[in-house]
Amino acid sequence: MRDPNLIPSSNSPFDLAVVAAGLPAAPLVDELLAADAAQAVGLRGVVIAPPGTGKTTVVPPTIANRVLASGRSGKVVVTQPRRMAARAAARRLAQLTGTRLGELVGYSVRGDRRVSATTVVEFVTTGVLLRRLVNDPEAADVAAVVLDEVHERQLDTDLVFGLVQQLAELRSADDPLDIVVMSATLEADFWAARLPQPDGQPARLFEAHAVTYPLTEHWAPLPGTQRALDARGVSPQFLDHVTGTILTTMDQESDGDVLVFLPGGREIDRVARQLEDRLGRAAAREVLPLLGSTPAAQQDRILSPDRTYPHRRVVLATNVAESSLTVPGVRIVVDAGLDRQSRLDTVRGVSGLVTVGAAKSAMTQRAGRAAREGPGLVVRCLSDAEYAARPAHRPAEIHTADLTQAVLDLACWGAPDGSGVPLPEPLPARSFTSAVEVLTQLGALTRQDADGTLQVTPLGRRLAQLPVDPRLGRALFDGAEFVGARRAAEIVAALTSEQRAEGADLGQLIRRLRADRPKRWTDDIRRLLAVLEEPSVSEMNDPLAYGIVTALAFPQQIARRRKPGTPKASGDEYLLASGTAAALPRGSSLNGCQWLAVADVTLHGDRAIIRTAAELDQDHAELAAGPLLTHETQARFVDGKVSARAVRRLGAIELSSTPIPPTAQHTRAAVAAEIRRDGVVAFFSVDTTRQHAGFKTLRGRLGVLHRVLGAPWPDVSDEALTQRLEEWLAPELEQLAGGVRTDRIDLTGALRRVLPWPEAASLDELAPERLHVPSGSAIRLDWPSPEQHTDEEVAAPVLAVKLQECFGWTTSPTVADGRVPVVLHLLSPARRPLAITTDLTNFWQNVYPQVRAENRGRYVKHPWPEDPLAATATAKTNRALRNTKR
Repeated sequence: MRDPNLIPSSNSPFDLAVVAAGLPAAPLVDELLAADAAQAVGLRGVVIAPPGTGKTTVVPPTIANRVLASGRSGKVVVTQPRRMAARAAARRLAQLTGTRLGELVGYSVRGDRRVSATTVVEFVTTGVLLRRLVNDPEAADVAAVVLDEVHERQLDTDLVFGLVQQLAELRSADDPLDIVVMSATLEADFWAARLPQPDGQPARLFEAHAVTYPLTEHWAPLPGTQRALDARGVSPQFLDHVTGTILTTMDQESDGDVLVFLPGGREIDRVARQLEDRLGRAAAREVLPLLGSTPAAQQDRILSPDRTYPHRRVVLATNVAESSLTVPGVRIVVDAGLDRQSRLDTVRGVSGLVTVGAAKSAMTQRAGRAAREGPGLVVRCLSDAEYAARPAHRPAEIHTADLTQAVLDLACWGAPDGSGVPLPEPLPARSFTSAVEVLTQLGALTRQDADGTLQVTPLGRRLAQLPVDPRLGRALFDGAEFVGARRAAEIVAALTSEQRAEGADLGQLIRRLRADRPKRWTDDIRRLLAVLEEPSVSEMNDPLAYGIVTALAFPQQIARRRKPGTPKASGDEYLLASGTAAALPRGSSLNGCQWLAVADVTLHGDRAIIRTAAELDQDHAELAAGPLLTHETQARFVDGKVSARAVRRLGAIELSSTPIPPTAQHTRAAVAAEIRRDGVVAFFSVDTTRQHAGFKTLRGRLGVLHRVLGAPWPDVSDEALTQRLEEWLAPELEQLAGGVRTDRIDLTGALRRVLPWPEAASLDELAPERLHVPSGSAIRLDWPSPEQHTDEEVAAPVLAVKLQECFGWTTSPTVADGRVPVVLHLLSPARRPLAITTDLTNFWQNVYPQVRAENRGRYVKHPWPEDPLAATATAKTNRALRNTKR
């Protein structure tokens, strides 16, 4: 029974008994109210509850009552990863309290806000709360923050998680901030450790359990060797297969609505058309899309617990229905097993959405939608083996997404690199560096001269206040000067909308938006116009205006046509200023345009597809390109000659190339560049020409000493010498630039410049060129190249010597102060190998008798004594040896 002392007073804003009635999460009420009841401040909680338990309904009003009971003021802000979920949660809680939406309970999402002075619980998207914190770091009217669905690891959620903790640390003891994180599938220990209580202990754990209903799993993979994804994205064959699976499942299972998970709007449109064509308009079934761009009234109708549909429903949803939302009446889930995720390719300089196989955790969440209200069925359009091979969790966006907006937000907070902010994980170095570069080019960040510290500029703060990406914000300000304020606002609002550009044509999209005038687009235009302080100029005629504003936002994605597309494969191929090749969709109205300003690119493995773009011309491309427009002289050294060209580039796009006479500086740089491209060894053909045999030997000798003795003996590997050309080959570079042939260059003399002094005086002793053998001959050693050494083993020099010249030699030779044994290749009189050894004593005792037996009859003119240790070492025949003795 509930403790009477914990029952909220009549002054509490919520009757929790009514709100939590019948919900599995109801026990959380007592636990949350009792937590730290003595001080009733500074709650740090982690709530774990399966989908459908009602945690999103129960926890926020409980926290609100707890705040009031502690004598504090301020509202409870509840974050949701998506607008749809925020609106639905607010509407449900308002219904349970019998109040109108916007009074006791409200919501704020981009383009839609229902709050008032009496609002106690406000549901917001995580992005909305992030913008508020950046613009108002004190957040004085907020008493508690509840972060829902943190397991999704959206970038905004990670940032808010860190910022609210810093906000709590800055609050006084009289004005604490409660922080609660919630999810159905979070890693409790991970989040509890990162959300410490005021005394340093991990956050309190609260858990609710749900009534579970049986869930049946079926597998419906594509037949044969077909694949769901091809070079252009989701294959038409796979979408046909999904449609067929839906229809077959509905025929076999007569009860319950069907919730279908597809990766995006494009796939939903195709499957919806196919279903309507095959079901027929008069069928007692309705096909309903559910995605972020679905009108709010339609979303509310689909999600309303008061069923208003007379027919069986097929709801086609993106991952917006994966968590937080309950679609009532669903008993069947058909999961395409795909997910669309944000990716930043730092190598190609392209960020965009990528369609990938969904993680197991995501597919588990989706399947759970079928068994929320009763026994359910999930049909996955893949095999159980494919499912087993999928990753356990979706990667955190902090590791995959473009961090430009995040770094700007952190800079406005005072920590551009996240230092001091308790983020769940630190910012990845490469993505952070890329974001800093973009923001610096935009003028949003600058480095202090003294210590290089990053600091946000006034323009950066202005960009951070806009509800758009910083690049689009800068394009809004700059574009207004070229195309007019309203036209610039229209274009930026279109680029930030979730509306799809047919055939990737931004112009077509804007013309459709002007005709339909959707509320979100018009609201965005109004907000963007409100921040433009520049006086309006005459507006530029379409369609060039679209391309100019887009190019100002994404200069790295200005593109020039490379080659026409093939009718059966794709549209025209373009080279982006970033150096990436990307193709238009087949049949796009933009095919044939010489220049494009690209706003959106989708990556499919090694292939990039343009999803949104506008026509541009070269003049305006150069105008928008800024620092990407360069003039340089390129010199090349080919076949002993240097040629030079003056080259104008827009990033990776070559605009012009004109032959010019090379200067001495260009010539020398060209020679050095060619050597660096091939490497010293390859450029001078060291391994295949006799002219550089001395260099090869000296490099081998130094390589062994460096590997065995270390400093000061230098690294003479090909890579090291190539990197240090100016240190040891400078005069020879001048000779090559002057026309001297490579085989006339004294590489051996050049290499001697790297010898350390005075240690070089011991070179011949430590690594001799030749070794004296018992016969009196001085035989050249064959030294290994530095590349032959490994971390585990030193490659040894080889001495190839006739066996007869080694009679009486009992001590195996070594080099490098006795640390490296010489490998002896003992040769026949015909200089064919007889044995290889580093242990002469063992050879004479155990191997020589067999060698003698096999060869004395073959080489009868040469000595083969029974006792080689007592014999005279010689390079002569028996007869010559006898004549010598006479």
